[in-house]
Amino acid sequence: MNEYGLVRIEDEKRVAGKTEEEVYKTLGLDYIAPELRENCGEIEAAAAHTLPVLITENDIQGDVHMHTVETDGRCTIEEMAAAAKERGYKYMAITDHSKNLAFANGLDDERAMKHVEKIRAADKSFGGIKIFAGIEVDILADGELDLSENVLAEMDVVIASVHSHFQQEPAKMTERLIRAIESKSVSIIGHPTGRLLLRRDAYPYDMDAVLRAAAKNNVAMELNAYPDRLDLCDMHLRMAKERGVKIVINTDAHHTSHMKRSNTGFYRRAAHG
Repeated sequence: MNEYGLVRIEDEKRVAGKTEEEVYKTLGLDYIAPELRENCGEIEAAAAHTLPVLITENDIQGDVHMHTVETDGRCTIEEMAAAAKERGYKYMAITDHSKNLAFANGLDDERAMKHVEKIRAADKSFGGIKIFAGIEVDILADGELDLSENVLAEMDVVIASVHSHFQQEPAKMTERLIRAIESKSVSIIGHPTGRLLLRRDAYPYDMDAVLRAAAKNNVAMELNAYPDRLDLCDMHLRMAKERGVKIVINTDAHHTSHMKRSNTGFYRRAAHG
């Protein structure tokens, strides 16, 4: 096999090569989608007809990580809801920042509760899509969360994320994340390694320990589809799946136009099953 096609050695006759599907079929393999071509067992799975069924954009039912003008977003609750409804979503969640992100005009306890009231009002008045009230709460340096438990208990969705102290030692970062996971309020760990492509490396920690804690506490890990993040990476997504941790594909949208970025999430090799 070379760049010209699949050729029989005996007589140099080309037997396949017009399409990729033809090449795989001639070799007795199921077609392997480009997202799976990582030399991580996909060839053996193709031969055994056990490749996973990849999700498509039509499988995306909603988005539960969105920001509005209440913090650092550029659109209102209603504008985000209209865009989500137009995409055919069945549900969404507004998850603005908490107070530790002062540069993002993060919410303190009082503002957070008032924002919940606005979201609930929008949910009642806006038909055709369910709007959940949520928050992206900061995980502080010691693993504490940035809002009181009473306020977090009022939320439908609580995304806990690291936005500071990225240089902590791996053991300290591991402890920090596990403490957040073990809180009673957290639903999802947002952009779990904090990487920004070409700008900031992922912060190191014991991923296995964190994923096991997530599985034990029924906390999902986010696949943040924002192109600067794409976090978790493919290797960590595999680890999460093997340990029974649920994955939530979110866009981290700060504008209605960002919702289309869900495609960079489901192309991160997400699969059914």
